[in-house]
Amino acid sequence: MDYKTYRPSLSLAPFIKCFWSLKSLASASPEKQRIVPDGCMELIFHCGDAYEQFLQDGNRVLQPKSFVFGQITAPLEICPTGKTDILAARFHPDGFEPFTSIPVSEMENKAVALKDLFGEEGSQLETQVLATREHSDRIHLIEQFFLRKLRSPETLGRMIRSGIELMHKFNGQVSVNDLAGLLNTNRRQLERKFSTTIGISPKQLSKIIRLQSALKMLEQKQYTNLTSLAYANGYFDQAHFIKDFKELTGMSPKKFYTDSLKMSSLFILSE
Repeated sequence: MDYKTYRPSLSLAPFIKCFWSLKSLASASPEKQRIVPDGCMELIFHCGDAYEQFLQDGNRVLQPKSFVFGQITAPLEICPTGKTDILAARFHPDGFEPFTSIPVSEMENKAVALKDLFGEEGSQLETQVLATREHSDRIHLIEQFFLRKLRSPETLGRMIRSGIELMHKFNGQVSVNDLAGLLNTNRRQLERKFSTTIGISPKQLSKIIRLQSALKMLEQKQYTNLTSLAYANGYFDQAHFIKDFKELTGMSPKKFYTDSLKMSSLFILSE
C-alpha cells in the first residue's frame, strides 16, 4: 500500500487534521481490513474502485464513491473490490460540525454520501474530484468547497477545543468530572456540547484517545508486557485494558497484531 499524508491550508488547519491518500493494485484475493475508532470523522473519495463495508447484521454494502464517515465507536470492517485509490480528509474530533446542518451525533458509525449531506453541491464536488487526476488539484477543490461552507473562522467552540487538547495532553487519562472542572463548566453542559459538536460523549472520546495511546506504544514496541502497558495508560489492571481493547477493536491485543491489519496500522501511526 502506498500511503501518504498532506497538510491542510492554514485556514482549514483548525478543522482538518490532515489529508491522506492510499493506493494499491487490485488483488485476486482481497483482504478484509479492520479500522478501529480514533475519535476523528473522515471525508472519503473512492477515486478507484469502491470498498465493501461489513454491517453488524452480517450483510455487506458497497460504500458510496464519496462520503463522510461519522464517529466510529466499534470496529469497522471493509474490503476492496478492485483497485484502491483513496483521497481523504481526516477532521479533528470537533472539526466537521461547523460545515454541516445534520447533527453529527446522527452520523455515528455511518457512511453518509456527500449528496445527502450537501445536495447538488456535494454531487458536483464528487464529480469534480473524481474527474481530476492529481491529488494536489483534488485537495484544492475540496478546500475551496469547505472554505465556502465555513460559517465563521470562530465557529469552533473554545471550550470543546480546550477539552480535546487536555484529553490528548493526558493521553485520555482524565475523568469527565475532572475535565469539567479544568474547563470551569459542569458535567452535563460538557456532555451536551460534546454530543452536539463531536457526536460522542467526552467519556467515549477519552476512552478512544487512551486506547490509541496504547496502540501506538504497542506498534512502536515500547512495551512487551501487557500489564505494564495497561498501567502506563491508566488502566486499573490488565483485565481492564483487555476489556476496553476488545470493546473498541473487537478482538484481543494478541489477535489484533497477528491478523491482517494494514490499514489500522497506517492510521494508528498517522499524524
